Amino acid sequence: MPSSMSASLPTAKHRELGLTDAEYELIVAGLGRDPNDVELAMFSLLWSEHCAYKHSKKLLRRLPTEGPRVVMGPGENAGAVDVGSGYSVAFKVESHNHPSAVEPFQGAATGVGGILRDVFALGARPIAILDSLRFGELDSERTRYLFDHVVGGIGHYGNSIGVPTIGGEVYFEAPYETNCLVNAMCVGLARTERMVRAAAAGVGNVIVLMGATTGRDGIGGASVLASAELEEGDEKRPTVQIGDPFEEKKVMECCLELLDRDLLVSLQDLGAAGLTSSASEMASAGGVGIDLDVARVPLRNPDLEPFEIMVSESQERMLAVVEPEKVEAVLEVCRRWETNGTAIGEVTAGDAIRILRGDEVVGDMPVALLVDDCPLYDLEPEAPGEWIYGNRRTLEASDPSEVLLALLGSPTIASKRWAFEQYDSIVQSRTVRRPESADAAVLALAETGSAIAVSIDGNGRRVACDPYLGTIEAVLECASNLACVGAEPLGLTNCLNFGNPEKPTVAWQLDQSTRALADACEAIGVPVVGGNVSLYNETERGPIYPTPVVGMVGELPSPEGLPGLALRDGDSIALAGPFVPSLAGTELAKLRGELAPKLADFDPAEIAETIAAVRETVRRGGLRMVHDVSDGGLACALAECAIAGDVGLDASLGDLMSNRGGNAEAWLFGEGPGGFVIAGEVAEVAKVVEEGLAVPIGAAGGSAIRIGAGDVSLSVSVADATAAWHSLAGRMDEESQVTAP
Repeated sequence: MPSSMSASLPTAKHRELGLTDAEYELIVAGLGRDPNDVELAMFSLLWSEHCAYKHSKKLLRRLPTEGPRVVMGPGENAGAVDVGSGYSVAFKVESHNHPSAVEPFQGAATGVGGILRDVFALGARPIAILDSLRFGELDSERTRYLFDHVVGGIGHYGNSIGVPTIGGEVYFEAPYETNCLVNAMCVGLARTERMVRAAAAGVGNVIVLMGATTGRDGIGGASVLASAELEEGDEKRPTVQIGDPFEEKKVMECCLELLDRDLLVSLQDLGAAGLTSSASEMASAGGVGIDLDVARVPLRNPDLEPFEIMVSESQERMLAVVEPEKVEAVLEVCRRWETNGTAIGEVTAGDAIRILRGDEVVGDMPVALLVDDCPLYDLEPEAPGEWIYGNRRTLEASDPSEVLLALLGSPTIASKRWAFEQYDSIVQSRTVRRPESADAAVLALAETGSAIAVSIDGNGRRVACDPYLGTIEAVLECASNLACVGAEPLGLTNCLNFGNPEKPTVAWQLDQSTRALADACEAIGVPVVGGNVSLYNETERGPIYPTPVVGMVGELPSPEGLPGLALRDGDSIALAGPFVPSLAGTELAKLRGELAPKLADFDPAEIAETIAAVRETVRRGGLRMVHDVSDGGLACALAECAIAGDVGLDASLGDLMSNRGGNAEAWLFGEGPGGFVIAGEVAEVAKVVEEGLAVPIGAAGGSAIRIGAGDVSLSVSVADATAAWHSLAGRMDEESQVTAP
């Protein structure tokens, strides 16, 4: 039996660590005794919401996870899909919401570092980063501070390590004021035969820790912060991990060399819960036990107690399983890369994880109890009877021209150039379509002679209006963005950001959203290969919007000849798809303070067919511009294309109104899935129209954006539209000396 590390724990200690009385009783029953300090700390983290998914795991079983191109699916560090020629693309999205709300620069930076490790833990070299961000309204000092420092943290880490940030999205909505969302996605490329899994294997094999030294930074960090409602104040700031991208670069190159030389049995990153999570999950996946000696762990703080070593979330660390005869070769590579390679344990027979301090046993627990036996909870969902997020009217204008300029200048719709220009989007020389040049980022794969497209999407406001339809829209939006560059979806990853699931309304949102995610993936035929759940995103002011974020990777035959967003003088313009807009849940409804629990219905199967048809049309070639209709509606989509090409346009929506119904304002500014603006030479667009996929609506030319919808029309100069769309940079530059509020 393990020795007691200190005096008996206070009766309520488990509650302070986030365990309920019932959960503590299960631990005692499973061990046959009370846990000591080390064991209780380990259980408190592995049985936390962040690690155990105890309120969402049952719902996630709904998701389709199999497909002909899936190489690795849920349960691994990241998902992976086959892209041919012996290569696979690995990808995953994860959240770092609570740490970023507490310390935005380091929270965002270490979020990037963590998702990079998830990808190269498989043996894939990271080739791209995307980010999906949510903040409060931009007129808030706190929002500007968080936005400024989150962008700085992402740029610092990605730029320093040499991985391009190629895409993303930023929304500004009041419910994210005190609880921002920072979701980071990484994409990597690997030789399929060189990829490894995270399962420990081989009794007698050696456990090697490599990377940064272990310190107190991050103790009780992501795993605890992401498992309870966030309290306002600075008292949790010390729990946020500190990142070092230059250390991560060494660790990454070291690991990739070790894998390339076939020196590792398995590899796992140390993220939330540190050594506790990585060692226990490796043991569980492999059906083996593990002994770890904390006395061998290289420490930054020499006075660390064993429980602190086991739960530290210090960054830039990896855990490997190595055959005994290869240990010296592994350590030699680690010495060359200066990554502190150290043998700290071994794989054992049976089902126990033992924590040693030299010859002293300070923790001894069944692996199954730690990893698999955390209780899973059933939700008690209840739909709200009304809109629960409040409304704030900020737009009084009714003139369509003024409304268009207001929408283009709305921070959610406006150009995010201020942010993405702080990121290196072309390092590694793969980037074919960078931010704001197409609806999806495109990377060339010289290794396979083909290309991939990547997009990340979500709209929490619309999901709040209707969790089921809003989530389906998010999946369709992501697939639509891929279709705009001719890419076929191969796999999907997701990050489900919600409030407290113990509350009936949030439980209902989560239940509806996961059901919709499953249905949408079935509709477009794309498997879910991995993801992340982030719950308890709320403060005493209330929950965030329910925000499922969807990341998707698609395949293109070639990176050549892809359409972009820019119109050219003389282009013919048409609208493809069965788009029927509605003002419910739109950006315009938000600006007018008219949000309500309602979205217009649509047929996902019909939209999926349109997405496939647009994809094939793009692949055929000939179209110069393809852009899906999204935030701000058709008028904003047309204006964005005019701005990109610095050319005006004339468009008429009267025939669409007559044939499909709806009023002028809805056709100008309404939203919904299934709409694509296409443009190119007259003959090429006419061909698409003749095939029945699109309806002609106008032509590019002049210096003004003129759109008519029945007896309603608008006209704004391209110069004024451009100024409105680029207004975000001016607002942030005015706050260039933003400090913590």
